[in-house]
Amino acid sequence: MLLANLYAAALRYYGTPAHVVELPDPLRALDSGEVTVVPGFTGQLLQTFAPGTRGAGDEQVYKAMVGVLPEGVGAGDFATAAEDKPAAVVTEGTATAWGGRDLPILVKHCTQIRAGALRGAVVPAAVGKCRLAPPREFGSSAELFEALSGGQINIAWATTADPDVPGTVVALADGKPSLIQAQNAVPLYRRNELTARQVLALNEVAGVLDTATLKQMRQQVDDGADPRAVADAWLVENPLGR
Repeated sequence: MLLANLYAAALRYYGTPAHVVELPDPLRALDSGEVTVVPGFTGQLLQTFAPGTRGAGDEQVYKAMVGVLPEGVGAGDFATAAEDKPAAVVTEGTATAWGGRDLPILVKHCTQIRAGALRGAVVPAAVGKCRLAPPREFGSSAELFEALSGGQINIAWATTADPDVPGTVVALADGKPSLIQAQNAVPLYRRNELTARQVLALNEVAGVLDTATLKQMRQQVDDGADPRAVADAWLVENPLGR
């Protein structure tokens, strides 16, 4: 809902009335014309329209996604600095013992991995040449990170924009080439129903949104703030068109 409110705020910024509706299947609603814009993340959308498609880099995943969109659906610019892809989180002790703070250390220590994740979370089946066993599942972020700190697991799968990741742990950085499929914020819209100015409004979000800000805004919403108010406040602080 937060991401949808950000794009709705961008449309309102340039004078287009826009509001967010909560639907069980937004992409089907987009296809049927019930809604005009549906935001998401590039990798998730790619897997929805073409399950099993490989590729990890930002541009590669975006182009692959655009290539499999349904007829009549277009994609705006993706936010190169705003992503929410799976992140492998370890303790400082593990990072020190394994000798690194980036994803390639998982490949080097593949046989030692004992991973955990939130119940129902989508996590990578492999990182590079390292095939991963299904993670142990937890019912809450608190339980997941308590298990990490207690040594029951040595990797906790979270996401890069997850506000529940404690500041005392290490989220292993992906590199180039990427080892985990990109998940950049992107708006989908119905072709021929938006003006050029409206499409530009959606595209301008890509130039100002970043992962850290997305994470902060999610925390505000988790703390009870209204998503529309959070999005509007962000736009006041980050005017479009500059």
